[in-house]
Amino acid sequence: METNKLKVAELFAGVGGFRLGLEKSNYEIVWSNQWEPSTKLQHASKVYEARFGKENHSNEDINLVVTRNVEDIPDHDLLVGGFPCQDYSVATTLHNSKGLKGKKGVLWWSIHNILENKTHKPKYLFLENVDRLLKSPAKQRGRDFAVMLQSLNDLDYAVEWRVINAAEYGMPQRRRRVFFIGYHKSTSTYKRLLESSKVEWLTESGTIAEAFPVNKTNVIEEIALKGNLVEITNNFNKNGKLSPFLNTGLLINGKVFTTKTTPNYDGETTVLADILQKENVPPEFFIADKDKEKWEYLKGAKTIERKSADGFIYKYSEGGMIYPDALDNASRTIITGEGGKSPSRFKHVIQTHKGLRRLTPIELERLNMFPDNHTKLEGITDAKRAFFMGNALVVGVVEKIGKALYNQINV
Repeated sequence: METNKLKVAELFAGVGGFRLGLEKSNYEIVWSNQWEPSTKLQHASKVYEARFGKENHSNEDINLVVTRNVEDIPDHDLLVGGFPCQDYSVATTLHNSKGLKGKKGVLWWSIHNILENKTHKPKYLFLENVDRLLKSPAKQRGRDFAVMLQSLNDLDYAVEWRVINAAEYGMPQRRRRVFFIGYHKSTSTYKRLLESSKVEWLTESGTIAEAFPVNKTNVIEEIALKGNLVEITNNFNKNGKLSPFLNTGLLINGKVFTTKTTPNYDGETTVLADILQKENVPPEFFIADKDKEKWEYLKGAKTIERKSADGFIYKYSEGGMIYPDALDNASRTIITGEGGKSPSRFKHVIQTHKGLRRLTPIELERLNMFPDNHTKLEGITDAKRAFFMGNALVVGVVEKIGKALYNQINV
């Protein structure tokens, strides 16, 4: 029996992490967009095109696409993307029928534009961001997330979210990200969510709970989102020291419910040792004897005297790191600066029978559960390949949520 595939538009596509995860089940990417504003050479887009083809792929500023004509984006059921974490504040009210808009260049408002103005609105959203989204900015903890939630509420979407650490579900990297799913009010899933016990949805029957089980809790808090987007920007949690948004929650019909959950997983685990290349590691990845002292210093505990811009002298302290990295645990989070030979506090270093060395691009790909050499392409340096993986997501998380979402839609 042929299964109906859900049509997907992939924004901020990078080198295709969402696509890799979703194409393992019943999804078809009908359009994708990747554009890096800070560089002329669009390396990530070139990798994406090399792996998936140029057809229906856009390498253009998404702000220009949606401003010119949002209908240039093909109709789709599901809008996905790992959008940049920015300041989502709304500075003003426009005096026209379009109502409230955010700052120019802030990419959340490109998503908003698609959801607001496409004739055939996507029924579902699947988005990802760094977990600090739930508590930024520092002087109004949670304001940015509140603006985002209220903007989706205004567009008739319900949203469920969860902060997921991939390693807590057996995956090879300790990478914490917030994932959220949106359901338009026209869908049967929205109606089920509206009628459900909110605790039960978040801990048992919801999409993310099916993909990533948690321990049952009966504690749930309700948050009031008061006012329009400008008022939330100006007033939400003013001077609050803690964000009201916990690691799990949902928004529906103007009400926000949130709780703290803990993972419930006892399956197989993958550790750093499991993903290592056993052979063919190029010599440049091994640490030269002359550099070992610098590596040890950077990884160690230290107190450094620093001077602020206004001349104030203060002590900056940082604790020691496990060095070399433990092989019997999931790896630390990959960062964008993993590439290059220079000593660094944050690059991974492992002990092998041939000596200390950095991780190779293939190993970094494996930590994000990408295929080997997915980012290997003529003209793409090892440092750039590491940068891609620092920006990417763990494909296994997308795959599991994607399957659960499909099941939820097709109940």
